[in-house]
Amino acid sequence: MPKFISFYVNLVDNICERVGRFVMYWVFFMMFLLILSFVTRNIINFPLMWIIEMAQFTITAYYLLGGGYSMLTDDHVRMDLFYGKLSKKGKAKMDIFTSIFLIFFLAVLFFGSITSLIYTIETKQKLFTAWAPYVWPIKTLMLIGILLMLLQAFSTLFKDIANIKNKNI
Repeated sequence: MPKFISFYVNLVDNICERVGRFVMYWVFFMMFLLILSFVTRNIINFPLMWIIEMAQFTITAYYLLGGGYSMLTDDHVRMDLFYGKLSKKGKAKMDIFTSIFLIFFLAVLFFGSITSLIYTIETKQKLFTAWAPYVWPIKTLMLIGILLMLLQAFSTLFKDIANIKNKNI
């Protein structure tokens, strides 16, 4: 494989691993928020109007920013009717075929999230709730998460091509 592809693969894998390892601890923050919500609502009878939406924002960021890491570690869900019986090269060929659809899907999501973020910033969009937070922070994190998944999809594609050609990256 050319050096720039090896550099790209190593760079994207490194970024996705660091982001994924950082974001994996956000689930504890979300758990803290939900426990705090329970305590303030049911024990001290002082419900906080922002807490459930903040937990939703946290889990959304957790899910999307961790997507690239999930792809890197091969922890995503895969339909395994025939895949498990394939050889290593057969799996790589199947992954290359399915990567075309994945990259198309992520590219559409990415461009849609760009236009959605631009609209959100231009209109100063807020949620229609009592707390009424601005939406641009979570849409920005969504855009970054989708971009990381798209970059990781290309990285995985390059690794599968190298696997078929018996070359190392």
